[in-house]
Amino acid sequence: MTARQIIDIYISFFEKRGHKQIAGAPLVPENDPTTLFTSSGMQPLVPYLLGEEHPSGTRLVDVQNSFRAVDIEEVGDDRHTTFFRMLGNWSLGDYFKTEQIPWVWELYTKELGLDPKRLYVSIFSGYEAIEKDETSYALWEKILTEAGLNPKERIFEYGVEKNWWSRSGTPDKMPAGEPGGPDSEIFYDFGEELYFHENSPWKDEKCHPNCDCGRYWEIGNSVFMQYIKQPDGSFAELPKRNVDFGGGLERLIGATEHQPDMFLTSLFKPTIEKIQKETDQPYEEHKKHMQIIADHLGGSMLMVASGVRPSNKDRGYILRRLIRRSLDHLWELKKDVSIRPILETIAKQYQDTDAVMVEDFEEIALTIETEKQNYERTLANAKKLIEKDLVKGGIKLGDELKGFVEISAETAFKAMSSFGLSPTQLKSLGYVFDSQAFAEKIKEHQSLSRTASAGKFKGGLADQEENTVKGHTATHLLQQALRDVLGGHLHQTGSNITTERLRFDFNHPEKLTDEQIRKVESIVREKIDDDLPVHFEMLPIAIAKETGAIGLFDAKYQEKVKVYFIGGSGEEGDHNAYSKEFCGGPHVPHTSVIQSFKITKQESIGKGQQRLYAVVS
Repeated sequence: MTARQIIDIYISFFEKRGHKQIAGAPLVPENDPTTLFTSSGMQPLVPYLLGEEHPSGTRLVDVQNSFRAVDIEEVGDDRHTTFFRMLGNWSLGDYFKTEQIPWVWELYTKELGLDPKRLYVSIFSGYEAIEKDETSYALWEKILTEAGLNPKERIFEYGVEKNWWSRSGTPDKMPAGEPGGPDSEIFYDFGEELYFHENSPWKDEKCHPNCDCGRYWEIGNSVFMQYIKQPDGSFAELPKRNVDFGGGLERLIGATEHQPDMFLTSLFKPTIEKIQKETDQPYEEHKKHMQIIADHLGGSMLMVASGVRPSNKDRGYILRRLIRRSLDHLWELKKDVSIRPILETIAKQYQDTDAVMVEDFEEIALTIETEKQNYERTLANAKKLIEKDLVKGGIKLGDELKGFVEISAETAFKAMSSFGLSPTQLKSLGYVFDSQAFAEKIKEHQSLSRTASAGKFKGGLADQEENTVKGHTATHLLQQALRDVLGGHLHQTGSNITTERLRFDFNHPEKLTDEQIRKVESIVREKIDDDLPVHFEMLPIAIAKETGAIGLFDAKYQEKVKVYFIGGSGEEGDHNAYSKEFCGGPHVPHTSVIQSFKITKQESIGKGQQRLYAVVS
C-alpha cells in the first residue's frame, strides 16, 4: 500500500466521522523561535489543546511533515528516520476514549487490512494518585475478545515513562497549570523470528512491545489529555478533555507490507536500489551506510524545499550535518559517485505526497551539490594540514596500513578542532589513528578547558554552557578588534563570561567614543560572518611569543603553552591568523557559531582601565 493510498484512506475515514481536514504546518515553524523544526503532529496544535478555539471546529484530521534532529544518531537501523509524516486526528473537548479506541482498531484492521493477530496494545498503569487507565483497558478487552484474541496476552501496562504525555515529560517534571494525560499505543508484531535468531543481542531477554529488538513497531498512539497539575503537586480533571492521535506513515507502510525493514518498503526500496547501483555495493552487507544515506538525503531535500540552506547556524547547521553525514557514508561505499541520480529517485518517491520535491528539484539538487563541493574543499584543506604534520614527523606519504595512512592522535585532534572533522570523516580521507590516544587528547583538552574556566585568567568563564563558550571566543575577537581600533598597546586585564553576558577589562586611558564602539562591533561581526576556523596548538613559549600571541604571561604557564588561533591557514605557529592568544579554552570550532554580538555598556574602572560589557547569541 503506497503512502498516498494510506493517507487518502486515513483522511476519508475520519472525515466520515465528522472531522475537518486541516493543512499540515510548515516543516520550518512560522513565528516560533523556540524550535528549529516541526517535530510532531501535536506541536502546531498545542494552543488548541490548551483551550483556544480552532476555526475549523472540535474534530480535526491532518498529515504533518516532521523532523527530529535528536534522532540523527538513531538512524542506521531498520526502523528509525529523522524525517517522517504523522497522521493525526484530534478531539478538542469533543469525543474521548469510548470513540477513539474502537475507531483506531477499525481503521487499522478493516480499512488498512492489518491482521488483528499481529496487533498488541499498551495502556497506562497508574502513577501515585492517578489511577490505572481502566477505561482504556476495558475498551481494549472488549475489542480483543470480540476479535477472538486473549486480552491478557495482548494488553501491556506501562508507567509514566512509556504511557504518559505532557510537554514537560513525566508528571514529576510538570509545572503547575500544565495539562497532560495517559496514552494508549498500538503495536505491530513482525514475528518471533526477528527476536530469537542466533545473532540477536536480545535473544536471551524477555520480549515485549516496548523492547528494542525490532520485533514490534509502535504504529499509533492515542493521547488522552485529561489532567492538569495543581500548585500543590496533585492533579485535577480538565473541564475539557482532548484526544491527540499520531500514527507514523512510514511505519504504517511497513506494517501494511509486513516488511520489518523500513528501507525495503515500497517508499524507500527504489532509493536503496539506486544507491546499490551507483556504488556497486550490496545492501545486505552495507545496510547502515545505505539507510543513513537514504534518510539523510531525503530529509535534506525536504529542508531545502522548506527554504533552509546549509550554514553553521541553527537549521542550516542541521542541514549541513545531514548532507555531510550522508556523504561520509556514501564515500565509505565508493569514492567517486554522483548523488544526483539518488536525489532524482527520492524526489520521484515523494512526488504524490510532497510535489514540491519535483517542482523545485533543480534548486534542491543544486543546493545539495554545492554543499558537497564545499565539503570536499574543507576535506582537502584538512588533508593539507595533516600532510604537513606527517612531513614534519618524518613520515612518508606513501607509508600505508591496509590502504590507510596512520597519523598521530595529536594530528587527528588538530584536524578535528580546526575543521570540525569526526573520526569517521578522517577515515573517509584515508587516515587511521589510535582511538584510545585520541580519546586521551579529548580528555586532556577538556581538562585544560576546566582549568581555564576555574580561573587560569582573571575572571574567566562562569561555566561551559554553549552561550558561555560563544562569549569566550567573542572576547578573543573583541580584544583583537580593540587593538585594531585603539592600538597594539591594548591588552586584556581581566574578564568574566556567563551565559547572559561577557565582561572584558583592558588598559586604555579613556572611554571609547560612540564611533569607536561602532567600529569595534563592526569588526567583530565581520569576523563572525567570515566563519573563521578556530583551533589551538601546544607550542613552546618562545615560539608562541614569536607568533605574536597575546595573553597573561606569568608563572602559571608551563614550558609549553596552549595558543588559540582564529583564522589563518591552520599551519603551526600561524602568523597570519586574525587572533592569537594564550588560552586554555574552550572555544567554538568556527566563528559563525556565534550568531550575534553587541556591546551593551562601558565604564571606567580605575586609572587607565576600561570595562566593556557585551552579549552574544
